[in-house]
Amino acid sequence: MDEVYFLTHREATRLLLSGGKVRVNLDLRKTNKTFEITREGEEFIFPDGTKVEKSVIERIAKDDSSVYFVKSGGVYKAAIAGEGYYKLVPTIPPTIEINGIRMHRTKEVNPLQDTRNKVNAVNPGEGETVFDTCMGLGYTAIEASKRGAYVITVEKDPNVLELAKINPWSRELFTGGKVQVIQGDAFEVVKRFKDGSFDVVIHDPPRFSLAGELYSEEFYRELFRVLKPGGRLFHYVGNPGKKYRGKDLQKGVMERLRKAGFVGVKRVEEALGVVARKPERDGAVS
Repeated sequence: MDEVYFLTHREATRLLLSGGKVRVNLDLRKTNKTFEITREGEEFIFPDGTKVEKSVIERIAKDDSSVYFVKSGGVYKAAIAGEGYYKLVPTIPPTIEINGIRMHRTKEVNPLQDTRNKVNAVNPGEGETVFDTCMGLGYTAIEASKRGAYVITVEKDPNVLELAKINPWSRELFTGGKVQVIQGDAFEVVKRFKDGSFDVVIHDPPRFSLAGELYSEEFYRELFRVLKPGGRLFHYVGNPGKKYRGKDLQKGVMERLRKAGFVGVKRVEEALGVVARKPERDGAVS
């Protein structure tokens, strides 16, 4: 398997300031490991022998919103253009930007803390089963699995899946273990599971305007069905207290969750979402 070296404007700037040899991190700070890069004239030589022109490094140094990688003798941007434009953004860890919209919170907290806030809201533990409805880069699934849970995660968009395969911070999704990745639409995939299959559901859907069906009472009833009695749900909604087209989106979500049978429905401000649970027995109210 070919070695892959990642570059952002930070590493490119360090290379340009170097005289001969310099050690830099080349896995988007996933680890503290560094590699030696040698500068010879107008070229930089990477550990696998790939030679990259100074002009290419200069372009990367000027682009503070993209991730690049060196593989098999070439330099590539971690981006996909098709029906939309998808790219990795060099936050730590990276997020995905789709048509200019970032998948994670990156202003108040970094994507890793954002993920931990969501997972902490339902705190999956050793031996529990988790349904992660919308994978993205898989940080939620990975975090839950690190706590001992077995996770099934679903991703609808093949472009997002492809960027996850590139991103070193998503590697644990594809290396076996406690995470199973399903490519599909969560609205349909959930119907395959038996009643009471999961201890925890983490529902972090795209914004309402892009995936309204994932905010519907119909979908919430499916999530209720696949949870075990006493099972917990976290639902990311975003922007607490703010109105969406004149409506309080969180309030509407909470009302529909209650109609679907959930109890203990309440806001979790630090995670910008809502928690709820399935009653321990039929007819229980809390």
